[in-house]
Amino acid sequence: MRKLSAAIKRQSIAVHLWWLQCLAVLVVTVVAAVAAGVSGTLSSLTGGMVCLLPQLFYICRLGRSWRRKPHAVVMDFYRAETGKFGSTVALFVIMFVTVPPSNPIFFFSAYTAAQLMYWLIPWLQHDRPAP
Repeated sequence: MRKLSAAIKRQSIAVHLWWLQCLAVLVVTVVAAVAAGVSGTLSSLTGGMVCLLPQLFYICRLGRSWRRKPHAVVMDFYRAETGKFGSTVALFVIMFVTVPPSNPIFFFSAYTAAQLMYWLIPWLQHDRPAP
């Protein structure tokens, strides 16, 4: 039962992280809408999607692995991370080839803001030791 609760806790942290990333992309999109109009808004949304879609794939892959043996769970982590990295690269290529961002500053700002949410993971854990 302890392994089950640890796996569910890891997945809930990943889901909280995903929502924080969505919030970061939303904030950058609002700033882009005010500062640059439609072109900045679309660029920030595409930059955010390049980060959010692979993270969603990662969360879905982790959700399947909570009842397996430890070795299989580790392999699932590696597969999920490899798939996330590959899909991120593929999305960058697709975005730059098919729909070049009209405002690259907001494209990379949204992507970077969503990526920086990983630094908030320690504050999402309620059982962390006090400094």
